[in-house]
Amino acid sequence: MTVRPAWLLPKGQTREDTRLAPVGTWAPDGEIRTRDGVVPGGQPFAATGVAAMQLQIGVGRAAVQGTTAQGAYPIAVDAPETLNFTDGNAQFARIDSVILRVYDGLFDESEQPLARVEIVEGEATATPTAPTLPPCSLRLWDVTVPAGASAGVGGIDWGSALADRRRYTTAVGGIIPTGWGLSFAGAYDGQYRDADGVLERWNATDATWETYRAPEPPVETITGGLSVASGWSLSSFDARRRAGVVQFLGMFARTGATLPANPNIGDTLVATLPAGWRPIVLLEALCSNGYGFGAAAVGGDGKITIRSWAGGNNVSGIEKDTNVRISAAFVQ
Repeated sequence: MTVRPAWLLPKGQTREDTRLAPVGTWAPDGEIRTRDGVVPGGQPFAATGVAAMQLQIGVGRAAVQGTTAQGAYPIAVDAPETLNFTDGNAQFARIDSVILRVYDGLFDESEQPLARVEIVEGEATATPTAPTLPPCSLRLWDVTVPAGASAGVGGIDWGSALADRRRYTTAVGGIIPTGWGLSFAGAYDGQYRDADGVLERWNATDATWETYRAPEPPVETITGGLSVASGWSLSSFDARRRAGVVQFLGMFARTGATLPANPNIGDTLVATLPAGWRPIVLLEALCSNGYGFGAAAVGGDGKITIRSWAGGNNVSGIEKDTNVRISAAFVQ
């Protein structure tokens, strides 16, 4: 047997049936209904044209939901299935659907327990549409059969005729992979799906899928912990870190002799940042006293140094009792 239904046969279910069918891979679609779909992994139920009017469906696993009373049927196809399409209509194209279908004599008129990969033939019209599916079935592929198509005149162009209609399912709590169609509702608050590469979360209160955004990390702050160099005093210091980005602003008062700018001051050490609040590599910082301004540097060792200074108010350097603001922002 290549199509293996689990918990369908009245007797004779084999261990292989139970191992291969995806028992337990259920995403809810209501209180006691299951979201039907293909179980992801590799290329389940891949479609390959093997002849002018023949299509091969590869191996795969899926869940097919019947009525609420029936429940969901786990299915495994463990060997490729070859399907034969009937010739095209003389005048119009049509769309046929390749489906997984479950027959259960306890709930339908088939009088048999059976699962099959089969074709549902569409209607040939000027504007063909995919056919309505029978109960307890799952659409895998739509195939456009051109007018007049037959094995004798080239058959179906498999490169353009196939439309992927596989939708996917996963276990409770799993992220439903991207598949055909995104216009389905979630089943519970906090369910996730991959919407063409965007992670979405189901908001049950508003009955809508919302783009998931990770919670903002907490903001860390410090107002001290620096080691201040000789010739300077600390007036104030504030630093904050969020998501690995550090910003700081320090106000330092010059207590030593005037630092002349000729034009450079020459790597004058002001203070050292505490461990854990230092950049990975050397970076530039800004410094100013409201009149003059200059360039500072912050090293990976945390040392804050003033390198150059352009005086203002006729002052060509940093005089004693001058307050200098130094600020920087960097990613750790």
